[in-house]
Amino acid sequence: MTTDPQRDRPDLDTHFCEMVRWHFSEETGTPYWLDWAKTIGWDPKNDVTSFADLVRFPHFDGELLRTEPHERFVPRAYTGRPYTIFETGGTTGMPKQRVGWDDYKIDYEQFSASLDDASFPPGGNWLMVGPTGPRRLRLAIEHLANFRGSSCYFVDLDPRWVKKLIKTKQFDQAKAYMTHVVDQAELILKHRKVSALFTTPKLLEELGDRMSLVEIGIKGVFCGGTTMTPQSTRFICEEILEGEIEFVPTYGNTLMGLAAHRRTLREDNYSITYYAPQPRAVLRVVDPDATDNVVDYEKWGRVELTTLTKELFMPRFLERDEALRRAPCDAYPWDGVAEVRPFGAQAATIVEGVY
Repeated sequence: MTTDPQRDRPDLDTHFCEMVRWHFSEETGTPYWLDWAKTIGWDPKNDVTSFADLVRFPHFDGELLRTEPHERFVPRAYTGRPYTIFETGGTTGMPKQRVGWDDYKIDYEQFSASLDDASFPPGGNWLMVGPTGPRRLRLAIEHLANFRGSSCYFVDLDPRWVKKLIKTKQFDQAKAYMTHVVDQAELILKHRKVSALFTTPKLLEELGDRMSLVEIGIKGVFCGGTTMTPQSTRFICEEILEGEIEFVPTYGNTLMGLAAHRRTLREDNYSITYYAPQPRAVLRVVDPDATDNVVDYEKWGRVELTTLTKELFMPRFLERDEALRRAPCDAYPWDGVAEVRPFGAQAATIVEGVY
């Protein structure tokens, strides 16, 4: 049964102030932020009183996750605890990396509350067809399955390789690689009982061309990783999933966790709206030319992410995405982001591929 996703969540102002005190305290704080505080002429630990103070912080520079030693982002409260190193996306060069301990478990346990047992039945086997390797997603999906009493098969997809092939116009090789990945998934689906599937839109479409996902017993599908327009979402729901399989579009990354979608796709004409897992992460849609300001509802702007956990304080990170700002809803009483797509000014350089 789906439970209340907002149960027991603290309000944003309280949580924001607690996380600032945590990361800027001499006892528990993060070395990078403690050093930064010495240069700014004000005291975050004592001067921050509400989430409105977010704009006093600069946009977090993602390049720091490539260049800074990991220890700079280990809170003193975690000193001596071995950490897991997760990579974010990227096509070439040194990847961005973050360290972590339990955030992915907490994030995905909270996300589990938004899922229906009929579509993601406890005890059923899952299949993930997507990036594993050094990415948090593999551990997170397995933990989500285990948390719901299930186990998970995996077929790996290397998004860096796919993006490189497409960027260099090796389209035949990209197609061959996609076929190779889908062949493996098809083999598992034909020989093992699987009730839930986690993959990307293009891989899902390829699987749907080869078999009826309804007939092989799939009850629920998670899908994310690339842009999903209302037209493509409707095609997935009505054609690939035959109107019978629960469709759960996802939006998230190594730095945020997983945003839940508003479960009114048909009523919303298949326009997907995502809501961040507040208060642990906050998404704003800001004016690209004046990023202190959010845009009006139903207007396009750049997606800005703030992560607020004991493991990571990351204020105002400007994502490579743009979206419509959408109003709160009953299940998620805060702003949502809708119809997410690559940020316009960078769209020409962003390659999505099969991922």
